[in-house]
Amino acid sequence: MDLQIDDFYRDAAAGLLTLYQAFPRKVALYVEDIIGHEEPDEFGLPSKRHQGCLGALIWLAEEGYLRFESTIHFQALDQAVLTEKAFLRLTGTIPDAFAGLDALPPSVRRVQSSLAHQLREALREGNSERLAQLTRQLFDSSLPERS
Repeated sequence: MDLQIDDFYRDAAAGLLTLYQAFPRKVALYVEDIIGHEEPDEFGLPSKRHQGCLGALIWLAEEGYLRFESTIHFQALDQAVLTEKAFLRLTGTIPDAFAGLDALPPSVRRVQSSLAHQLREALREGNSERLAQLTRQLFDSSLPERS
């Protein structure tokens, strides 16, 4: 099993949601805030898990989902913010999320059916399969960026 891919989905979703919560402000995005504290190895280098999370965040930037000005050592991305691409995808609606929301006001339905809300719920519940599905949907370039 490719556990690093499950970690990638979790790290990517958590990183993007952190930036979504701060949007449109630029913030420092700390690896430790996403994965918790990881002890460095005997040489003082970040753990593989820490490096994997930082790598996921940098990959997100390279693929156009976030921007940042610099790294803070191996600890964080400084002055990070979502790109338009990520913002539009996170605020887009997930069609299967409308089930059971008919009685709610339109504004609540819009928020609860958004990809951001669905990702947040999957993270909170620890539902790795749902998280993988939603994160892959976020990265699907064939999807429209506006809903």
